[in-house]
Amino acid sequence: MRPSAHDTASLDLDAYLARIGYRGALAATREVLDALHSAHVYSIPFENLDVLLGRPIRIDLASVQAKLVKARRGGYCFEQNTLFVAALRRIGFKVTTLLARVRFQRSEVGPRTHMLSLVELPEGPFIADVGFGGPGLTQPIRLVEGESQAQAHDVVGLRREGHVWVLESRGRDPWQDLYAFTLEEHFPVDYEAANHYTSTHPDSLFVSNVLAALASPEARLTLRNRQLGVFRGGRFERFDELGDDELLDVLKTRFGLELPAGARLSCAGLNG
Repeated sequence: MRPSAHDTASLDLDAYLARIGYRGALAATREVLDALHSAHVYSIPFENLDVLLGRPIRIDLASVQAKLVKARRGGYCFEQNTLFVAALRRIGFKVTTLLARVRFQRSEVGPRTHMLSLVELPEGPFIADVGFGGPGLTQPIRLVEGESQAQAHDVVGLRREGHVWVLESRGRDPWQDLYAFTLEEHFPVDYEAANHYTSTHPDSLFVSNVLAALASPEARLTLRNRQLGVFRGGRFERFDELGDDELLDVLKTRFGLELPAGARLSCAGLNG
């Protein structure tokens, strides 16, 4: 029995393209993949606010479109990459969805809780991922070992550990692992289980911290609780400690995220 694949028929492609400001060609080429990937990460912020507001994270395509496209919110990997993969498949790209084990800023082995995708092109396979947040990809990268590949704000590469691929990044620090994955295809039911852990488990980073990120061609903004970082030219230009009102203002003005009237964020990372 073959598991159910991700839905694509219900995607409002025109609305998605308008959301990311893309007006270019629609063909399954590397140039289009690069352009769509960059347009997405420059337009839709990474964020976990609904987790902290006690709202369930729905990752079916209809819910993702309603939130990220119609409501102009952001989301985390399952939301972001579900939307991106649906658009790629509608355009005609051959895409395999994968599941990774995050290593970034972890000292212990964690569960597989990060969605990414493999895109097949005439030039070879590429890794695409619009949902990792801060140090994540701004452009797709070739699935090749040992090659440094430039991004908008840093350099990334892939290495092999047996059958496992490891994405590593060199930004303001020496090479550091971001996540590890295999090329085994995963399906919506796999992501539902991983999403449940990510949005509800007490050990999940996302239930105890305010997290947001948004890239542009010039810089990368990252927010973790009260700390705002601006990464530009290989270094942090600014690192602010935010008060309650400043935090809400930064979410609105820098990330385009406005909380519902009367809503307040509360979590261990913010209150500690």
